[in-house]
Amino acid sequence: MFKTIFIMALAVLTSIPSEAMTDNLSKMSPLVRRLALAHVKGKAARDASAAHTGEGASVCAFVRAAGNADSLLTANGCRLLAQEGDICIADIPLDRLNMLAAAKEVRRIEANRGNTVSMDSMAIQLNATPVYEGRNLPQAYTGRGVVTGIQDVGFDLTHPNFYDTGATEYRIKRFWDQLATGDGGNGMYVGRAYETQDDILAHSHSRDGLKLLHGTLTAGIAAGSGYDTKYRGMAYESDICLVSNAVTDDLEFIAEDDLYKYTYATDALGFKYIMDYAESTGQPCVISFSEGSGQDFHGDDILYYEMLGRLTGPGRIIVSSAGNTGHVRNYIRKPAGRASAGAFLRIWGQSVLHFTMKSADDFGIRVVIYGNTNDTLSVNTADIKAAADSTMIIETSPGGQKYTLDLLAYTSCYDNTETAYDIYLSGPDHIGMAVPVSVEMTGTEADTEFYRGNGEMYDSDRNPALRDGDNTHGINSPSSAPDVICAGATSYRTRYLNTKGELQTYDCGTDGEWAFYSSVGPTYDGRTKPDVLAPGTNILTSMSSFYMENNPEDDTEMVAESTFKGRRYGWMSCSGTSMSSPAVAGTIALWLQARPDLTPEDVMGVIRRTSRRYGDMEGEKDNRYGYGQIDAYRGLLDILGIDAIEGISTHRAELLRISPGEAMTLNIETDTPLERRLEVSIYTTDGRLAAKTAMERGATRMSKRMDLPGKGVYVVQTNGGGKGTTGSALVRMR
Repeated sequence: MFKTIFIMALAVLTSIPSEAMTDNLSKMSPLVRRLALAHVKGKAARDASAAHTGEGASVCAFVRAAGNADSLLTANGCRLLAQEGDICIADIPLDRLNMLAAAKEVRRIEANRGNTVSMDSMAIQLNATPVYEGRNLPQAYTGRGVVTGIQDVGFDLTHPNFYDTGATEYRIKRFWDQLATGDGGNGMYVGRAYETQDDILAHSHSRDGLKLLHGTLTAGIAAGSGYDTKYRGMAYESDICLVSNAVTDDLEFIAEDDLYKYTYATDALGFKYIMDYAESTGQPCVISFSEGSGQDFHGDDILYYEMLGRLTGPGRIIVSSAGNTGHVRNYIRKPAGRASAGAFLRIWGQSVLHFTMKSADDFGIRVVIYGNTNDTLSVNTADIKAAADSTMIIETSPGGQKYTLDLLAYTSCYDNTETAYDIYLSGPDHIGMAVPVSVEMTGTEADTEFYRGNGEMYDSDRNPALRDGDNTHGINSPSSAPDVICAGATSYRTRYLNTKGELQTYDCGTDGEWAFYSSVGPTYDGRTKPDVLAPGTNILTSMSSFYMENNPEDDTEMVAESTFKGRRYGWMSCSGTSMSSPAVAGTIALWLQARPDLTPEDVMGVIRRTSRRYGDMEGEKDNRYGYGQIDAYRGLLDILGIDAIEGISTHRAELLRISPGEAMTLNIETDTPLERRLEVSIYTTDGRLAAKTAMERGATRMSKRMDLPGKGVYVVQTNGGGKGTTGSALVRMR
């Protein structure tokens, strides 16, 4: 899971022991191959690859194999953890990787690491309103009977936001802390599961909960009750199931021999844990995942994506954040006929820049280091492919400072007519900052592409011609997976007042504008992503009390405080597509309450038909907006078939608060006297007019017992002559 920059070492990648070994390696993804080679080459290779492969170390990996996978894995000293068809998740001792790959039944072994969290007024903008203020919410649909799952880090399990609105019923039903230690792990592959209210509350926070708080934020957005604030989440009556996984910030909590147990495959186990709980209780579930890492052309995600496709289905939905690279340049294309294209690169705090280039044709790669003289490293891709193991290293030392260019060629996993090149430029700390560095693709014959791996692309007067690049191709994995709903971000609130009385401004736009940080597609294989947008800027949600205690100085974003059972809890503002993903997931939880068997394809259809579109969208779906901003209420009307009923609005009356009371009573309130008579019609969900009433001009409140066919969900249509008083609402009469 931890994307570390590995500079390919010739000692590891050359002198392969045998032709059979080469065949075995061809079945492995790059990380698995590196681990297998490190074992073969011994300690020197382990040092060169920066991989610890001590006795007892193992990797959690996907395995595609024919036949009886359990028997195959057991015979090779491995442990089957989960299986969907011919794809397994297995714990593989590192010293058994080559043996397992040699089995004729094995087609592929895949693992990768590298997730980071996607952080950089919501419910009102989602037309679920008032989700945050507890008013005008589609009263009939609150997430009850649905499991809202969150896989994240930094959970405060005691926060009152995870109780019901009366703060009496605890709604976290299961918690798997993948970093927990002690007590034998109660059968879990890593960490420990907590499956009773007493055990969960006694655990109190995820193991990383003193350092991180991200999961407390995202869970609150998806499913928080709001406690004594107006910061209510989307599906505030849903059951909650949490998995605390591992990201790059969690390295200190992981023993060295366990490092490779935390991979994408372990994340897949987390998704399965939530879905298995939902199945055991007969409930549908939706999972939010606000983490991710970059895409690649190695195919590190092939089995991961297939596994996610098999885990999802009717009543099983995964939503993931797009990422926060919309404000930076990620991609350059040099068309055939153009001599050169490139940019300057730099990174703070690291000594390695990495990037990928791709083309069906040979071309030149040029790196220029702008010291006292312009020191140039040049290579033609034909020479890289012709080199041993398609690997080449070039060095230079301008002014006595060593720079090393490592290049590796391989066939693109998406198009076997194209060759991709992973390129690592290593040098001084903060490479490219003090001494500028530029990178170019050269040659008029080739159509070439450049993909940023890390660092920043920028312009410099040292070579004004190198000003290429745009913000596309920045979607995170697994949001790039076909069966995962990818959520980008919009902006409404530009500022907030913190608990110190300080006005904090973070202006990313207003009125639902696309947030400039929200990652832009397409995916590396050309599919349009994101799928949908939701508010992600200055979102107000629950803050971890344990993080507050351990980081008292980090309170600039705190907007409110609450006391619960004698303990101090916070509420804070946060931004990023991390916030958009749980907003979308919480919305889908409302939809699943209305129709529990929705598939990912069904949900995508609802999103396509009902999302708020933008005037500058390129076609029905584009790589910035997806299908537009999700609309919780219109989605419900679509799912229930109500949007086709003549006379029923697809929006709500903004100035009215409509709610059911006891004994079939309908309540309507407004803050200002009505300027004209308000006509009220009540329909059944199949479109039959069930009752009519009215509020007179000048009134501010109506509470009236209605003569209806029976208890259940009804549509209340109001017509008051203006947008603020004309609209519809879903209510559950009782």
